[in-house]
Amino acid sequence: MSISKKRAYNSENRNAQAAQTRLRILESAKQLFQSEGFECVTIEKLAQVAEVSIPTVYALFQSKRGVLFALTDEAFPSEEFNALVEEGKREKSAKQRLIITAKLSRQLYDSERTQIDIFQGASLLAPEFKEQQKEREQRRYLRQEEFVKTLMKDKALLEDLSLSQARDIFWAFTGRDLYRMFVVERGWTSDQYENWLAQQLIKTLLRDG
Repeated sequence: MSISKKRAYNSENRNAQAAQTRLRILESAKQLFQSEGFECVTIEKLAQVAEVSIPTVYALFQSKRGVLFALTDEAFPSEEFNALVEEGKREKSAKQRLIITAKLSRQLYDSERTQIDIFQGASLLAPEFKEQQKEREQRRYLRQEEFVKTLMKDKALLEDLSLSQARDIFWAFTGRDLYRMFVVERGWTSDQYENWLAQQLIKTLLRDG
């Protein structure tokens, strides 16, 4: 085996091991956060359960909050998310695009559900965590701009809605809080939430809703 091939092999092997280590830490964190609560779990306890060193946890996630954000970010596989986004972009009907949006929100939050209560509880503990949540929501708001602009360009929005109002409504309805309140707190099924969300988006945003 040539030196270059051996180096490539070793590099691939290290990357695979690092990915497995990262996954093991996240799986351990998920179990610990659920069973003991975010505030009671220490990096030391997490490292012990995941069978890794404490520096390894810090190197991969920087902090306990970094672990929690990684759990939430990776709850829904990016391939699935991107496939639904692309499906929505290809759809010509404004109604169907909003129906796909409701489906996307439902699948995303279903995947995140085990993290939602932990995430909400953790946000009460530290101002900087609330600030991180705020930044996440701001990124979500910005990502939605193109979608709502397309609805306006296609003259699909209600006539008395400004772009800013439409973006605010779209952002609010598709947020985690409504899913949490309806599905987690009030016991709605995911199907009920998805159908309700689709109907509300269509009725509230579209002129022919």
